[in-house]
Amino acid sequence: MAQSATLAHSLKPRHVTMISIGGIIGAGIFVGSSTAIRIAGPAVLATYFLCGLLVFVIMRMLGEMAMARPGQGSFTGYTSLGLGRWAGFTNAWLYYYFWITTVAFEALAGADMLKGVVQLPAWALAGMLIAVMTGVNLLSVKAYGEFELWFASFKVVTIIGFIALGLGYIFGFGPGLNALSQQAADHGGLLPKGFGAIFAAVPTVIFSMMGSEVATVAAVETEDPARNVVRSGRTVALRILFFYVGSIAVILAIMPWNTVVEDKSPFIAALALVHVPYAEVVITAVVFTAIVSCLNSAIYITSRMLFEMGQRGDGPAIFGETSRRKVPDKGIVVSSILGFVVVLTAIVSRKGIYAFLLQSAGATILFVYLLIILSQIRLRRRLEAQGETLSVKVWAFPVVSIAAAAGIVAILVMMLVMPDQRTEVELSAGVFAACVAIYAVFMNRGPAIATPAEVA
Repeated sequence: MAQSATLAHSLKPRHVTMISIGGIIGAGIFVGSSTAIRIAGPAVLATYFLCGLLVFVIMRMLGEMAMARPGQGSFTGYTSLGLGRWAGFTNAWLYYYFWITTVAFEALAGADMLKGVVQLPAWALAGMLIAVMTGVNLLSVKAYGEFELWFASFKVVTIIGFIALGLGYIFGFGPGLNALSQQAADHGGLLPKGFGAIFAAVPTVIFSMMGSEVATVAAVETEDPARNVVRSGRTVALRILFFYVGSIAVILAIMPWNTVVEDKSPFIAALALVHVPYAEVVITAVVFTAIVSCLNSAIYITSRMLFEMGQRGDGPAIFGETSRRKVPDKGIVVSSILGFVVVLTAIVSRKGIYAFLLQSAGATILFVYLLIILSQIRLRRRLEAQGETLSVKVWAFPVVSIAAAAGIVAILVMMLVMPDQRTEVELSAGVFAACVAIYAVFMNRGPAIATPAEVA
């Protein structure tokens, strides 16, 4: 039974920090990086750097808005503040749609890894994983935070250990720098597929880096949300540089880029060349942890999106309530059920309904980021016109902000001209248009509901 309409504020800065790290380090780096390496070769390091820079700028924008107008909720509140309620409504539902499909995708990925150990159908294993993570989220937000802290710590320790071992191999007990330099030269050098390959790999890389904005959702449940958003944003670039660029650089130094196999972990392949025992077991465990971590976060995020939308009138009011434990229990349960329904579509219509859901949600996160950038540009101009002094700023405004928006648009255009990714953009654009249309038809009638964003 609902007892109140307020969330707990029991998350600590360390939880938000590790949730942010966990959002950045997913299965995308441990397995998906193989596709990026095959596309661009060693030049993929530049791709990771550019995409990391874009994510860093977006996090800085969120920090700027959070400090300028504290108390707006997650980033969707700042979208409302900058562009209007229609944008907050659209961004929240786009984000919700993206993460609901993620619940199913991660649950099925986890089931696929478990099927060799537990003899149950994929749908049953996926349902079990969803049920366990639902239980964690229903306990308390602190339980979610602690789980994510340990999940993220396991991934971080693994990557740090991998980089340290790789550096030892490169500079110490390996064949030596001369041999490794010759290896790179023998396989096309730093740009084996030309300068354009740096940008061809961008769509693959940018999706593996998404998730840092989860910190803005979690920060709402801390004592000082605005400062925790800023704190998280300040270090995200360093994390990306270290974890992504560092680990991929080690892989490329140890093994020729053209021996990397798509959809196979290059970490396992690199460790095999260094003759590390049980490397496959360790990395497999890390990948499974990354999957469960993402599933845990997906249930958390979807429930908080429903809570925020229920609170400000962009969704059913019943989702704006919390339980005695101060968690949005109805949102958690409904989101978990919807995620399991999507799992069932993968069983009964994998190439039909399920494929449509995945493709239509695929690029929605890019539209979410674009709305964040546009809201920052508009809000910054409004605040500066009012003569306000901002304590946190995006540098070289508006050049950096406009460049970030142009970067997102460029990624969408690149995906449109790539036959295997064109459908994702087209369907995601359709979902975006549908959200705007729903707002115009059903939400934009009669007197507007007062929201924190609009009152400000």
